[in-house]
Amino acid sequence: MSLTWTEILGFVTGALCVWLVARQHIANWPVGLANNVFFIVLFLRSGLYADAGLQVVFIALAAYGWWTWAHGGGPGSGTLAVRRTTRTEWLWLLAAGAVGTLALALLLGAATDSTVPFWDALTTALSLTATYGQCRKLVESWWLWIAADVVYIPLYAYKELYATSLLYAGFLTLCLIGLRNWRRELGARPGRLAEVAA
Repeated sequence: MSLTWTEILGFVTGALCVWLVARQHIANWPVGLANNVFFIVLFLRSGLYADAGLQVVFIALAAYGWWTWAHGGGPGSGTLAVRRTTRTEWLWLLAAGAVGTLALALLLGAATDSTVPFWDALTTALSLTATYGQCRKLVESWWLWIAADVVYIPLYAYKELYATSLLYAGFLTLCLIGLRNWRRELGARPGRLAEVAA
């Protein structure tokens, strides 16, 4: 498959979006929305149906994330702070990811001509759980993105989406930077509070 403008625009908006997320810049959400539209078209053309459907869900999650980042999760509650994932949240995310992967893999295998139903389903489930964590500014959401990217890179190369595979290699690097930045902010918060109290 030759490189298309859709893939190029997906590459540019995707890279910009992750760069903005790593810096906790709220503009990541509108940039991400544009990225979702480009990827819907690209993935439908490539037979990655779960990934195409995932972009529609991403659009809804982006609206939610944009609101939570702007309002701190509630009217008048201020900016949403970076925090760790609770044990209960982890259990829900892992359960949702496992059930989602199984259900999507069965659906794709039975109802589509997908040549990679399990991998398409796995990356979709990982991406959804990671995006939810990103919406809530959970530090560990970066680990879910890293796991997804490790699968996405060879998957897109297999589908001959070489620019997108390269983009996801870049995403992997940006995810590591984002993880470092968010952990650094979380670690610095008690010190900042102590300085304010003094």
